[in-house]
Amino acid sequence: VLSVAAVAQAHHSFAMFDNETEQTIEGTVKEFQWTNPHIWIQVNVASADGKVTEYSVEGSSPNGLRRQGWSRESMKPGDRIVLTIHPMKDGSPGGSYVRGTVNGAPLGVPPPAAAPAPAAVAE
Repeated sequence: VLSVAAVAQAHHSFAMFDNETEQTIEGTVKEFQWTNPHIWIQVNVASADGKVTEYSVEGSSPNGLRRQGWSRESMKPGDRIVLTIHPMKDGSPGGSYVRGTVNGAPLGVPPPAAAPAPAAVAE
């Protein structure tokens, strides 16, 4: 019972994000952290004047994302990334992942499904 309580306490809510607002950021992947309980994507975003700001974007669990077609190789440092996020309520650079692309390819596209087995023919 004690270990379950510790896990539940460590898992936080998404209340820090403005879930009513979507923001798009474009930049390069600085780091991709495939860790429990949630993945993190560090993104360097350059402004029009060239100033670079690092955004911290939180995603779902690796287990859940794997079922959606992600892997620890979904992105690497230097990849071009465009993310739609729910931004932080306090205005700090970061948010929660909504959708995105890496090097122009959509994130989370599962592999094609196998063809269904042919139906048995009654004789």
